[in-house]
Amino acid sequence: MAVLQMQKVSICALKRDRKAILEKIQAMGVMEVSQIQEDMDGLEKMNTQTARSMFEKNAASADMALGILAEYVPEKTSMFAGLEGKKLVDKDVFEQAVERKDKVMSVAATVISQQKKIGEYRANIQKLENQIESLEPWMNLDVPMAYRGTRTTAFLLGTFSQELSLEEIYGMILEGDAEGAGADVTILSAGKDGTYVAVLCLREDEEKVEEALRKGGFSKPSQLTAQVPARAKESLLSQIQGQKAEIESCQEEIRRYAYERTNLKLVSDYFRARAQKYEVLGTLPQSKSTFLISGYVPEKAVGVLDKALNEKFVMSMEVEEIPEEEDAPVLLKNNKFTESVEGIVESFGLPAKGEIDPTAIMSFFYVFFFGLMLSDAAYGLLVFLVCFILVKKFPRMSSSMRKSLKLFMYGGISTLIWGILFGGYFGDAIDVVARTFFHVDVPEGGLVKALWFVPLNDPMKLLLFSMAFGLIHLFTGLGIKGYLLVRDKKYLDFFCDVVLWFVFLIGLLLMLIPSSLFASISQMDPSVFPPVMSSAGKVLAVIGLVGLVLMSGRSSKNVVVRLALGLYDVYNVTGWLSDVLSYSRLLALGLATGVIASVVNQMGSMFGDGILGAIIFILVFIIGHAMNLAINLLGAYVHTNRLQYVEFFGKFYEGGGRPFEPFFANTKYVDVKEETQL
Repeated sequence: MAVLQMQKVSICALKRDRKAILEKIQAMGVMEVSQIQEDMDGLEKMNTQTARSMFEKNAASADMALGILAEYVPEKTSMFAGLEGKKLVDKDVFEQAVERKDKVMSVAATVISQQKKIGEYRANIQKLENQIESLEPWMNLDVPMAYRGTRTTAFLLGTFSQELSLEEIYGMILEGDAEGAGADVTILSAGKDGTYVAVLCLREDEEKVEEALRKGGFSKPSQLTAQVPARAKESLLSQIQGQKAEIESCQEEIRRYAYERTNLKLVSDYFRARAQKYEVLGTLPQSKSTFLISGYVPEKAVGVLDKALNEKFVMSMEVEEIPEEEDAPVLLKNNKFTESVEGIVESFGLPAKGEIDPTAIMSFFYVFFFGLMLSDAAYGLLVFLVCFILVKKFPRMSSSMRKSLKLFMYGGISTLIWGILFGGYFGDAIDVVARTFFHVDVPEGGLVKALWFVPLNDPMKLLLFSMAFGLIHLFTGLGIKGYLLVRDKKYLDFFCDVVLWFVFLIGLLLMLIPSSLFASISQMDPSVFPPVMSSAGKVLAVIGLVGLVLMSGRSSKNVVVRLALGLYDVYNVTGWLSDVLSYSRLLALGLATGVIASVVNQMGSMFGDGILGAIIFILVFIIGHAMNLAINLLGAYVHTNRLQYVEFFGKFYEGGGRPFEPFFANTKYVDVKEETQL
């Protein structure tokens, strides 16, 4: 329920042990390695860029091979594969795969090579298909496209960009030269893409005919085949079939290596971990016989790290407290309930230096408000059961995913409780089913009575309680601010910025409660409150107001400026009013869930109690409530976050802490069983 205390650890050991020590630290995952900024005289750093690049290249090759295998030999995965997390393997299994790394990388190279060949063959097929496409307009030609004619006749082949008739083409020839009238024109194909023609004329008229045609837009084809187009097409199709056969052969070769998929994953993670180790290794200062490594370690793990290294290596470890001016990383440690909202805190920002971890306090309010916004017992039970089953069924899921599911699981419990208090079970589904299909005379208040009250029947009551819960939330935030000021021995700030605000706000509340405005909202008789309440409220409000005006600008020695700053601070009471009104979203979302659920039930029951009516009711019920649950579940999550970020954190919390990033084997596919301590 706090931020773990960090300590600065510096280790000096023999140079020959540096790789083994790094591997041990990496396996334990308890140390964030930092750059040593001390005098480097006599020390130098090792250039590990070449080795690191080689490891990264090998890991990338293994990943590429796995991607290719996934294309041709897909793994069978369930719809919940994303929740399964990384597979946990024994260290012996991992080491056996590492021993075969050269063979495995040879397999990866073969798979990649075959894929490259497939790419080349596919490119060839595309090229051949383009050639076939270019031949299609010439399919009616019964001589080779490269045919030039005989000794006395000329053969011209070409295209016009627009669609033309024979008359138009002959007209071009006649307009060019009357002697060319003896030319014979054959239209091979015509369409919106153009007109493809073959022209036969006397050899002596060739230049004149061609010149006349060119004036009309005639152009010769860029590529000419020495075969008849139909036979050229057959030849190209045969080549395509040959290329496809080669592709199938390469694909079959790739499929043969599917059995190496697991080893490829293990070897990929091995090289990935090695690259990470060499990245750190290149930052370590070392002499001819020793090296230094420094970093941050949680206080509770320092002893474990010291023992693990001293058992195997000759070394010296120095532990020191982190200087006040140094930016230490932040690691949160909470119990199983409160850790579920750590992701919410991290999204806003980890605690900065001097701040407390708000996770524990926030977790109660978060679950409380989440359930109040969703507030349907059946929805809550469904959310709880689904999340509970997923958490138990997939123990290897990622930490962030587990925390999120546990957050919704606890939110489901809260929703279940609020639903019982408000009498919501899929809205009014129980009453609608009883009335429609069993013709039961449903009494006022429903068959299953609400333990507290029904918000749809008394929304103002829920609004009042929402405001009251909001005030408790806001006052808690202001109280935490006061605790931090007292802890830091800023007693004057505590009195001026916390106590005076409490006095002022409580005074305003005591004045509001006996008023007619509050009575009109709460439907309560103001006479039930003693007159002294209003008088006490006025006294407290005046004391708080005067104190804030006089003390809020205490940093300024100018009296006018001080009073102006004080008045401006008092004006912030409007911000408090805005914050309190923000909690009306508890009412809005709670009512929205119940109203939409009731509408869904009424729509489903419109077709009566027959078989058709029952079928339609079931369909509308499932689809409608699924959509209602999804929409309001998202709404509860988003708006509960907002109440924490804006209203609650705004009173005492800034965030901005740097997360603890330990040096560990950040694998992609598997986790190796190691003695990790965190």
